[in-house]
Order: sequence, then structure tokens, then C-alpha cells
Amino acid sequence: MKIVNTFKFAAAVFGVLTLGLSTSANAATANTTFSVTATVQATCSISATGLSFGTYTGAVNNVSSTITVTCTNTTPYRVGLDAGLATGATVTTRKMNGSGLAAGQTLSYSLSQDSGHTTNWGNTPGTDTPASVNGNGSAQTSTVYGQIPANQFVTPGSYSDTITATVNY
Repeated sequence: MKIVNTFKFAAAVFGVLTLGLSTSANAATANTTFSVTATVQATCSISATGLSFGTYTGAVNNVSSTITVTCTNTTPYRVGLDAGLATGATVTTRKMNGSGLAAGQTLSYSLSQDSGHTTNWGNTPGTDTPASVNGNGSAQTSTVYGQIPANQFVTPGSYSDTITATVNY
């Protein structure tokens, strides 16, 4: 009986061992490769903070605003500022319209590239816009310097304008 039990035990162990071997012996694999591609297009986004002069008392009034541009890495860009919405306004002679006032009531102001207000900020790339900048994939900021000149004795009231900032890339 002992021999039969030993034989059964040996047969069971052999069966377990060969079962594991036969599974490994029958396993197979196959491989392939595939390409992954993408084309990155140059792109930019732009935003700006408001420029509020507050109350104008007839004295020079200087304030600033920030323009934020985010462009794809190494994408060259320039930012231009248009003339605004007032009739007769240009990029060198900007005007705010009076709200609820007689037609033609405007308050003149300027937008500059520098805090000394010596370099106008216009809308023609290479002429009156800041030098080209290369995007780096992160937000990059520029400061717009606004000024209302002294001694404008216009009708009291609220004046406003809307400037469109454009990123050319």
C-alpha cells in the first residue's frame, strides 16, 4: 500500500510539473510596430487688462495696462494696437468718446511702448509696433503706457474707447 501511495504522490507531482511545462511550451507571442506622428501649428493667444485713467482733472494722467501673449515655442510675434472706435481717431491721435454727451465730444489720449511716452504703439508690424518676440510656450507680458495730456478742457462726463490688440505671428 505504501508503494501505491508513493506512486500516486509521484504521479501527482509529475503531473503538476508537466502541466506547468506544457503551458509554457505552448505559449507564443507576436509583435508589430506603428508610427505616431503630429504636426504642431504655430499659434498664439492674446489677452489684456483694462486701462483706466480714473478722474481727469486737466493735469497729465499716466496709467498702464498689461498685454499677455502665449505662443508656441519659437513662434515669432508682434503685438499691434488699433486706433480705437472714435471718429477721426488714428494710432497717433487716439480719442475717447463722451458717453451721453453731444456728438463729437472727445478726450484725447496716447498709448506708448515706453514709460517716457516717446514711442507710440500702433498697429503696423515693423513700423510702430514693438520688436518681434519669440514665443516660448508660456505667457509673456508687455506693458502699454497710457497718457492723457494736460489742459484738455472738455465737457464734464464719462469718456471711453475700445482698443483692439492684435498678435501677428
